[in-house]
Amino acid sequence: DRLVCGDVGYGKTEVALRAIFKAVCNGKQVAFLAPTTILSQQHYNTCYSRMNKFMVRVEVLNRFKSAKEQKQILKDLKDGKIDVIVGTHRLLSKDVEFKDLGLLVLDEEQRFGVQDKEKIKNLKNNIDVLTLSATPIPRTLHMSLSGIRDISLITTAPEGRLPVQTTVTEYSDILAKEVLLRELNRGGQAIVVFNSIEHIYSLAEKIRSLVGTDVTIGVAHGQMDEKTLENEIFKLYNGETKILVSTTLIENGIDLPNANTLLVLNADRLGLSQLYQLRGRVGRGNKLGYAYFTYEKNKVMTEDAYKRLNALMEFTELGSGFKIAMRDLEIRGCGNV
Repeated sequence: DRLVCGDVGYGKTEVALRAIFKAVCNGKQVAFLAPTTILSQQHYNTCYSRMNKFMVRVEVLNRFKSAKEQKQILKDLKDGKIDVIVGTHRLLSKDVEFKDLGLLVLDEEQRFGVQDKEKIKNLKNNIDVLTLSATPIPRTLHMSLSGIRDISLITTAPEGRLPVQTTVTEYSDILAKEVLLRELNRGGQAIVVFNSIEHIYSLAEKIRSLVGTDVTIGVAHGQMDEKTLENEIFKLYNGETKILVSTTLIENGIDLPNANTLLVLNADRLGLSQLYQLRGRVGRGNKLGYAYFTYEKNKVMTEDAYKRLNALMEFTELGSGFKIAMRDLEIRGCGNV
């Protein structure tokens, strides 16, 4: 039962892929559990492209599969015809049976709910578990630090990776226009995070008026129909959408190498690990990434909000995920670990 802790884009998935391949070579089945449908699809694409040529059968179980397809996948899984199954919490359903499960890979365990975690606990019996996390939650961290779980840290940045330029400042339309146009002018994409579904479309219109009506702007939030949401993220992937206005759902490990400017509104209302994950969405290639964490003008912040934003400015160097998680413990009043 090992926790692999490493910054966003540091290669945790690569470590998992090698463990998965090793398990399959030893005749075991592997379950790869991801917190969101989009992320499960991304992991499936990676696993399939890497392992298909070695006659390893990889399948995915999520909401994009029809009832008929799901039924067939479940049958093949039970019969041992599938080596690697990637999926969301759908993998935790009672109708999912394995012939010989040997390894469970958990991506960002903290994103799963309490009920899902109970089911994961039941699944963990007598198998190896590899948990991947950029910013582990206090409970996970505590279990690792107290020796209940093993922990490995990936502390070396990928070659050519540059630290994300981080700015904490008051929000203004002038700032938004300036930073978004700078990214568009260098051929990149930008993400604007605004965690209010109620006003997200009016913000998208405001952004459009700032940067020009010819710029393709997408909107993504958790109350969208799954197909529509997948379509929005896909358009961002293949470069059609230049600016995505999104809620914090974008934080979950989605790989967008051409998105290198992040603008977060009302950053003082978000958690430290959440903010850190969001920053990890940009600067994943060899281009310099920019992250702007903004708060409303003349806003009086709580002490904790001030500490969280201060920590983001303090830990800007590559590989700060573990330090951020530790600071989060302090801010939450868990004392010095």
